[in-house]
Amino acid sequence: MGIKNRLTKRFLEVQGTFKQQINQVQRELITASSIAVLILLLRAVGLMQWAEWATLDQFFQLRPEESPEERITIVEIDELSLRELNTWPIPDGKIADLLYTIQNHKPRAIGLDIYRDFAVPPGHNSLVKAYNSMPNIVGIELFRSDKKVGVNPPKNLNQNQVGLNNLLLDGDGRVRRNLLFSKDGNKIRPSFALKLVKLYLQEEGITLKRSKNNKEYLKLGQAILPRFQSYDGGYADTDDRGYQFLSNFPKLGCRNSSKTSKESCGFQKISMRDVLANRIPENLIKNRIVLIGSTAPSLQDFVLIPYSSQFMRSAEPVAGIELQAYFISEMLRAALEGRPLMQVWPDRVEALWIFLWSHIGAFIIWQIRPINKSIVCFILTSFILVGSTYTAFIWGWWIPAVPAILAFCTSAIAITFQIAQVEEELKRSKEFLHQIINTIADPVFVKNEKRQLIICNEAYCRFIGYPTKLLLSYSDYDFFPQYQADVFQKQDELVLQTQQAKENEEELTDATGKTYYIATKRSLHKDACGNRFLVGVIRDITERKLVEKELKRTADELMITNNELKLKEDNLRYLAYHDPLTGLPNRKYFAEKLNESLYWAKSNNILLGLLFIDLDGFKKVNDTLGHEMGDLLLVTVSQRLSNCLRGSDTVARLGGDEFTVILRTIPNIKVASIIAEKILFSLSQPIVLDDSVASISASIGISIYPINSYDTESLIRQADTAMYRAKHLGKNRYEFS
Repeated sequence: MGIKNRLTKRFLEVQGTFKQQINQVQRELITASSIAVLILLLRAVGLMQWAEWATLDQFFQLRPEESPEERITIVEIDELSLRELNTWPIPDGKIADLLYTIQNHKPRAIGLDIYRDFAVPPGHNSLVKAYNSMPNIVGIELFRSDKKVGVNPPKNLNQNQVGLNNLLLDGDGRVRRNLLFSKDGNKIRPSFALKLVKLYLQEEGITLKRSKNNKEYLKLGQAILPRFQSYDGGYADTDDRGYQFLSNFPKLGCRNSSKTSKESCGFQKISMRDVLANRIPENLIKNRIVLIGSTAPSLQDFVLIPYSSQFMRSAEPVAGIELQAYFISEMLRAALEGRPLMQVWPDRVEALWIFLWSHIGAFIIWQIRPINKSIVCFILTSFILVGSTYTAFIWGWWIPAVPAILAFCTSAIAITFQIAQVEEELKRSKEFLHQIINTIADPVFVKNEKRQLIICNEAYCRFIGYPTKLLLSYSDYDFFPQYQADVFQKQDELVLQTQQAKENEEELTDATGKTYYIATKRSLHKDACGNRFLVGVIRDITERKLVEKELKRTADELMITNNELKLKEDNLRYLAYHDPLTGLPNRKYFAEKLNESLYWAKSNNILLGLLFIDLDGFKKVNDTLGHEMGDLLLVTVSQRLSNCLRGSDTVARLGGDEFTVILRTIPNIKVASIIAEKILFSLSQPIVLDDSVASISASIGISIYPINSYDTESLIRQADTAMYRAKHLGKNRYEFS
């Protein structure tokens, strides 16, 4: 039962603590969850796309530089080349000359990023011949699946040598996605960049194939190309037709040019006029992908990419041919070096991420006090949030930073307002409670959940001897001895955990050192905002406890007196029923015991034996050696008699040298004979009395119930008669009645 009570008590304590914790975090959870749901809804309708794109662009700007690209060379059609040709479009003959010059330096692939769906004389036949003789050339077409006007690929160029322009603009006019394939009915059209990448990787023995782990994804060398979905990353309901993936644009470092001793950054470039004049640096084309395209501002072939963003400055676009170079470089590095492509979390994980930061923001403001500490923690946590998303970006993961930051900050602001509301309500509650408790004559105190005193009435201050200003916001350990404060704190905790009113008797020492006995009733109360208050009412029970102590002392004295009387009573009873010399039961005890034993024998229908013993030769010892030796002899005889009997038997001294033995339970008469013989043998042994040795014997008379008699007097008389007969027959023997 004790274990059950302890388990029940422990369960109630745990249940109370659990309820307390739930009440503390309930408002925080509801607020943070509501804000997270709101952020997710705003994100789903696309209201955060621009902010997330801008954050992603800043991450691109801040990322560390990578090694220069040595697999791609751009032959740029710049303004100087156009002025030297003095015509546009460029005649087919000049394009043919350009292709032959590049092909002579043995590139792996040539990408012609010039829309040419009609002949531009002179030299058209020469250009057709170049197309037919160079299988590593890839031309470009502007394909439109939305029925808008496109641009056909160059005439006389094999369809297997044509790739479509994979330009996908986001809502802010920037390119962040790479299109590998587009579908025209049942026909799949590969992109311009993909065609060139496949040509380059042929010599490496790498082909494009489906991933074994995910059949919806493509595998290119070491890279798995994750297919873009309409809600990936910061996008919302974006066109995901064809096979797209998020571009992880490399940030190319700079190299030193050996000829000019100037630093060359990004992709290596050479102007069209230098190529036509055969002014080509060594190894600038061999085994590379050579891209031919316009960089002249007058041709307006420019796009915006993440690196175009400039903080506090206007955006700097890149030429379309450079965009293709970025796409190609990204895929080559992923296929050959395992450089990560941009990946995103599943929608559920992103939602959990936003929920997490919403709750972290609420937790920091709600749990960490004072406000200066929470602000420091808030700032540090913000840096951790941004730093973690940036670190993930470096490793190729686009984790939503803007929704998480917004949820984090909004939750913190909302909880700040809630705290202000709670504190204002707490202030009003304290004022209201103070007005009420001051009307109560008994000492009253109010504590918060930290067991700190926040309100007390004037009666309480007078009782313990401290002013109100000194008491408030302090704990019991600041004013009372530790053992008393331990009791107060334990009782407070019990009420807070169980949420049940409790009354307890305690000691309290006031400011002067005087100790009172008090009865304190504690109860738990809440205000409108859920603030919990522990209210205690004190009654002075010192006088009652002193009376109780006096009564207890008197009761203890009476108990001691009663015990002493009982001991005396027991001693008198012992003296009344025992022989003072031998300690054996006396005649009175013998008579009562015989009556009791005879009644028990009758009730259980068993035999009872009575032995009447008289010592032979005792008078001689008493006369010759003196009464003192005679008494010592009687003591020795009584010990020998006791040793001869069973535990259920009773030996008594009737007086002088006469003894009786009650054999309470005997199965037959023979047992009485055996005990009598044992007694005779024991008593016949010499007895040492100081310096003398005495020899005695005994005459024993035996009567048996119910054989000889049915009552005590007859049994005694017959046993006595049998004893005298034993004496007359020679002593040192026993006789039956």
